[in-house]
Amino acid sequence: MKKQSNDVFFQFNAVIIFLIIMMYAVSIFFGGHYSPGGGFVGGLLLSSAVIIIGIAFDMKTLNKMFPFDFKIVTGIGLFFCILTPILSWTYHKTFFTHKFGELHLPIFGEVHWHTAMLFDLGVLLAVVGTSITIILSIGENE
Repeated sequence: MKKQSNDVFFQFNAVIIFLIIMMYAVSIFFGGHYSPGGGFVGGLLLSSAVIIIGIAFDMKTLNKMFPFDFKIVTGIGLFFCILTPILSWTYHKTFFTHKFGELHLPIFGEVHWHTAMLFDLGVLLAVVGTSITIILSIGENE
C-alpha cells in the first residue's frame, strides 16, 4: 500500500515564511546604507525565499509563480551595476559620485534615496538571478 503524502501544512507554512522573508529582505535592502545589509544580503534573502517555495511545492509550480528567466534578471542587475557609476560622468562628476534626495513611497512614506541604491538594486538582482539559476539548474537534473 502506497503512503499518501499530505504537504498542505508544509506548503501553507512555506508561503507564510516566504512572505516574512520577502518583507525582511526589503527592509535589509533599504537599510543597507545605514546599517549592515544592502543588495547582496537582500538578494540572498530573496533567493532563499524563492527556494523555499521551490522546496515546498515543485519546480513546475516555481516556474508558474515566477515565469521569467533568471538569467535575464542577472543581466538586468549587471546593467544597473554598470549604469550607476557611468551616470556620474553624465553630470561631469568623478566616477561613482552619487546624488541624494527624498522620495515618497506609498507604503514606506518618505525615503532618503541616493544613486547608490540603484547600484545596490543591481547587486540584488544579480545575486537573485545567479543563485536561482544555479539552484534551478541543479533541481532540473533530479
